[in-house]
Amino acid sequence: MGERRRGGGGGCCPPMDLFRSEPMQLAQVIIPIESAHLTVSYLGGLGLLQFKDLNADKSPFQRTYAAQIKKCGEMARKLRFFKEQMSKAGLVPSIKSTTRADINVDDLETKLGELEAELVEINANGEKLQRTYSEMLEYKLVLQKVSEFFHSAQSSATAQHREIESQHAGEESIDTPLLHDQEMVTDASKQMKLGFLCGLVPREKSMAFERILFRATRGNVFLNQAEVEEPVIDPASGEKVEKNVYLIFYSGERAKNKILKICEAFGANRYPFNEDLGKQAQMSSEVMARLSELKTTIDAGLAHRGNLLQTIGDQYEQWSRLVRKEKAIYHTLNMLSLDVTKKCLVAEGWCPVFATKQIQDALQRAAFDANAQVEAIFQVLHTKELPPTYFRTNKFTSAFQEIVDAYGVARYQEANPGVYTIVTFPFLFAVMFGDWGHGICLLLATLVYIFREKKLSGQKLGDITEMTFGGRYVILIMALFSIYTGLIYNEFFSVPFELFGLSAYACRDLSCRDATTVGLIKVRDTYPFGVDPAWHGTRSELPFLNSLKMKMSILLGVAQMNLGIILSYFNAKFFGNCVNIWFQFIPQMIFLNSLFGYLSLLIIVKWCTGSQADLYHIMIYMFLSPTDDLGENILFPGQKTVQLVLLLLALVSVPWMLLPKPFLLKKQHEERHRGNSYMPLETTENSFQLETNHDVHGDHEELEFSEVFVHQLIHTIEFVLGAVSNTASYLRLWALSLAHSELSSVFYEKVLLLAWGFNNVIILIVGIIIFICATVGVLLVMETLSAFLHALRLHWVEFQNKFYEGDGYKFYPFSFALASDEDDF
Repeated sequence: MGERRRGGGGGCCPPMDLFRSEPMQLAQVIIPIESAHLTVSYLGGLGLLQFKDLNADKSPFQRTYAAQIKKCGEMARKLRFFKEQMSKAGLVPSIKSTTRADINVDDLETKLGELEAELVEINANGEKLQRTYSEMLEYKLVLQKVSEFFHSAQSSATAQHREIESQHAGEESIDTPLLHDQEMVTDASKQMKLGFLCGLVPREKSMAFERILFRATRGNVFLNQAEVEEPVIDPASGEKVEKNVYLIFYSGERAKNKILKICEAFGANRYPFNEDLGKQAQMSSEVMARLSELKTTIDAGLAHRGNLLQTIGDQYEQWSRLVRKEKAIYHTLNMLSLDVTKKCLVAEGWCPVFATKQIQDALQRAAFDANAQVEAIFQVLHTKELPPTYFRTNKFTSAFQEIVDAYGVARYQEANPGVYTIVTFPFLFAVMFGDWGHGICLLLATLVYIFREKKLSGQKLGDITEMTFGGRYVILIMALFSIYTGLIYNEFFSVPFELFGLSAYACRDLSCRDATTVGLIKVRDTYPFGVDPAWHGTRSELPFLNSLKMKMSILLGVAQMNLGIILSYFNAKFFGNCVNIWFQFIPQMIFLNSLFGYLSLLIIVKWCTGSQADLYHIMIYMFLSPTDDLGENILFPGQKTVQLVLLLLALVSVPWMLLPKPFLLKKQHEERHRGNSYMPLETTENSFQLETNHDVHGDHEELEFSEVFVHQLIHTIEFVLGAVSNTASYLRLWALSLAHSELSSVFYEKVLLLAWGFNNVIILIVGIIIFICATVGVLLVMETLSAFLHALRLHWVEFQNKFYEGDGYKFYPFSFALASDEDDF
């Protein structure tokens, strides 16, 4: 799309929407004050304009709409308070709003204030009532336990008194009455009044409480404790606490004061108690009546609070959307510059070229709806600033684009590797993961996400689940390619099948006793698709598959690296950079293909001809002894001459990359600053593209030639060494594919077949369970993650470093659809 819109270079690239980012323009919008709010609201609904902050030098408190943002923040605080209260009450805000949609912000502010005041008052009254109720419950327990103690003490005292009387009545001594009277007189003179305190103390503090009382009064107290069976709600904290009822007898005011201070320190609640049995019964009935009354009041308060929270919950989503929207609008308005006349707001921002008509329509609609006398003015500004990068993606392509963006956002309108990543990334993964049984398992797991995507997209998922759900289409393509490569490898959980016909090989006789020593003979045509199943299980299986997969890895790697270099040509052609075409693209293609392109050609020729030539020997002695005779390693006529020419081209391409480009850049810089090179004024779009075409060092007043030369030297060395290391890096395709195949074979043979051989049902069931766990845990989870990361590395390092700058920045338009709860609330 970007190529077709560009005048000169439009025909150089494939017309794909994702191949280059959308053409962008810097726009200025002059908005009358009276329609500013509505205009920004419509632009937020459109979501195609990224505003620039024209007040970056001002603090948030110095901006025009600081008061409105403060008001929105206060409303957001109230909504957060409502949400916390609903969460405590076990209510979930309703998604569907039952109220009208045209609610005013000022009315909402008033309504939220009234609701908050009412809810705070209800909560305060409820807490007071609950505290009183808890105190009454404790008082009830104290009355029960202390009255039991007094009753038992009185009973024991009465029994003791009767026993003493019976003893005195049985005595016949003449002195007894006299002594008895004297004793009674003495006891009456020694009698003293004891005071007592009762209440509840936390059970965990009861031992320390008793110890401190004993030490403070020097043992002049009598303490009795009784455990409360069930935990009680503490009036102060509102939490359930295990407590003991205590009863303390003391003598004197000093002891009483000490005991009161100790009770206060230990959080021991005190309650009054009367020794009179009649008053005790009266107090118990009063407490029960009070508890019943409080219970009724609390239930009525909770019902009223629940109804209020339900009313709030029905409208919560609508209110929160409105507050988020208002806050976003005023944040954006604060980024706008106030005109000197203070009648207009001036906005600047980036927008795609295709969105011009939509933005202008939104401005006209806002002016009409706001009854503004003057419409907003939209005009395009000419700038040298690099625009943001914007790709229009959908739910399928967005995950692949995220893989590329994780490395770096594309520079404005440079070639986007995301287009090719849609195919190459799953395919390289499948080369390492090739097993059509494992591929089917991945496919089934992904289809669950895809069929339930509407339900899951509206839910909050865990981190790993959310990441997997976001990449469901990537995993889908990976699974399909894994089934394809698994059919080529002919592996179903490491078991081969004759799916496309009979094997081309057979035993020499019916007993097959020499199959593993002498080998098989070819009796039919070549197996039509993939690896012949007869290779599996033979002694030559590993050497054969090693050779096949290693050579295939080199072919795939060289092909992808060539694609990367070709994309650098499209970048240079699109931006009109002839220096990069002649002194970067051409020598890089020559160097890579003179060495590893030639190796790929030798691999294909060897496969086609069935030659026994040693490719290691050919490549090593191509450098060490290029003029020596090849002997048995000749694959085609004139091979020695071709190798000499290719080696010479590879040697020439290194200085070709290194030397001319710095001198040409220096010459261009001097001509530009002498005024010998003038450019006509072009459109905004072309000016952006010409700006991105300039070399990084060419934008400075003084070009540091030494820096440019060193930069080019580093780039040349990196490419030359990288051509070798990157090709070797693609051998990870062979290594991981081999590891996956061998692990699968080990689990099948050493677990499943071994368990089957015992002819025991229990051992077989245990073996099947172990096999399933090992397959899922190791092959379907760990191996999937391993192959994914290796495919990611091959794209980021080996492929994208050939052409991808990745130093751009994303287009983040002002959009209500992108606003989230966490950002604003």
